[in-house]
Amino acid sequence: MMTGDLKLDEPYVGLKFESEEEAKDFYVEYSKRLGFVVRMMQRRRSGIDGRTLARRLGCNKQGFGPNNQRSSSSSSSSREGCKATILVKMEKSGKWVVTRFIKEHNHSLQFIGSSSYDSFADKERKIKELTEEIECQDRLCDVYRDRLVSFIDNVEHYTEELSLKVRDIVENVKKLECQIQTRA
Repeated sequence: MMTGDLKLDEPYVGLKFESEEEAKDFYVEYSKRLGFVVRMMQRRRSGIDGRTLARRLGCNKQGFGPNNQRSSSSSSSSREGCKATILVKMEKSGKWVVTRFIKEHNHSLQFIGSSSYDSFADKERKIKELTEEIECQDRLCDVYRDRLVSFIDNVEHYTEELSLKVRDIVENVKKLECQIQTRA
């Protein structure tokens, strides 16, 4: 359990937790309320026993992707150079304390974990839009399937016609060869 007077809405330098997991859970819940996704970042381990001594968590838009070094090009990377982060370190007492907190984001936030009516209505609207899109794609698939079947039927028809023509040519060549041999 977090130590302090009451469960606060926002991290601050000096905020203490009983464990690394509790600190992480607090920041994840905080991120849901604000509307960003947490990315687990650096971890510092003890060289003696390998246990975690510090952990940095941040916005998933922190940093820049490999092909998006501070450029505005359309890249598949969702990183935008956001600075929002929290650093928690284990004290000698075993408690975890926030030693750095940067609140500001350089991008708009989306209210991901909100359970408000608007969020529910937005989800319902999105489900309806996606259902309509799926139905449209199903109709397109039916049209393409019909066109493909028609194309295959045409190929089979022309193949059959071509096969008959080739057979007629072969028979005519054989007749000519027979006529040539009987004259000789």
